[in-house]
Amino acid sequence: MTDQSASTGISGVLLGVVAVVAGLATVVILSTVTDEVMHATGIIPRGAMWNPWHNALALAYRCVIGVAGGYVTALIAPRAKMTCVFVLALIGAAAAIAGVVVTAGMNLGPRWYPIALAVTAFPTVWLGGWLYLRRRTNR
Repeated sequence: MTDQSASTGISGVLLGVVAVVAGLATVVILSTVTDEVMHATGIIPRGAMWNPWHNALALAYRCVIGVAGGYVTALIAPRAKMTCVFVLALIGAAAAIAGVVVTAGMNLGPRWYPIALAVTAFPTVWLGGWLYLRRRTNR
């Protein structure tokens, strides 16, 4: 292995980490901003969400945001794009599962909502990466 290929490998790994962090930031920022817009406009009230339509709406936009996170990760990843997307999807699924566990018994809303977030976390991010690759190969 030459010095140049070693540095390329290291920079490739660093760019992969940056891609995963960028995808995670996309999900966190877009989720937070969308939540705030929904609260500020009165579409979804602050606090516990017991109205199933509020939960369904929040789940829907979080699914779209998960797809965006996977897409951004694949866009930025230098190589092994779906590996980076896979890492982001695992992080998202682990965080969502932790949310199910941590909120158990907190009476914040119906139990199906955090469970649905956990179930959809991996496939939505994966779909985002797949859509990026599909778009790129169809050019």
